Amino acid sequence: MIQDRQSRFVVAHASGRRTEALTAEAIGKAHARSRGRPVGWSSDGWRAYPKAITQAYRKPVRTGRRGRPPLVIPEGVSLTQTIKHRDEHGRLLSVEIRATIGAKEMDQPVPVHIERLNGVLRDRLACLTRKTHAFAKSAQTWDALFGLALFEHNWLRAHVRLSQPSTVPGRYYQRRTPAMTIGLTDHHWSWREFLTTKATVSF
Repeated sequence: MIQDRQSRFVVAHASGRRTEALTAEAIGKAHARSRGRPVGWSSDGWRAYPKAITQAYRKPVRTGRRGRPPLVIPEGVSLTQTIKHRDEHGRLLSVEIRATIGAKEMDQPVPVHIERLNGVLRDRLACLTRKTHAFAKSAQTWDALFGLALFEHNWLRAHVRLSQPSTVPGRYYQRRTPAMTIGLTDHHWSWREFLTTKATVSF
């Protein structure tokens, strides 16, 4: 999952067991949907992330020499990893923030915000709550539920921190969705608009 740090717009996700293949799938989707634009990534310390990001973003650079050109990660692509060091009993000793690819993006990487989003999703999706009867018994069901929840999060629900001064008389602030913040739309969408809009979507 990748997020815009300001608007918390979720670009892509992949469901399943945490494997290198699933990581490559999620990063590949985000790379395609952002059209390869260099972005700053953040993650925990799992080694699959640097490998998948490198494979998705590297490009051949012509040097004028004979042979195959070297593959180089474009400037602007970075990965900041938060690594927790524990003792033999599992107690947390320290937290290291490491720039694995490129320059370190921030002192408090985005996983903090991802955990907040996880809490929001648990509140809105019954299949994620404890002691529930609303199970998602297949990957297809889960993907459909999760996709709708992300659409509501990105396009329908206004986020308080994204509000800006309003130009409409009588209103102090304009409430905005993440999609409005990054320029994908100029208004709040509704479920009716979502269900009746014809669009070509690539995955």
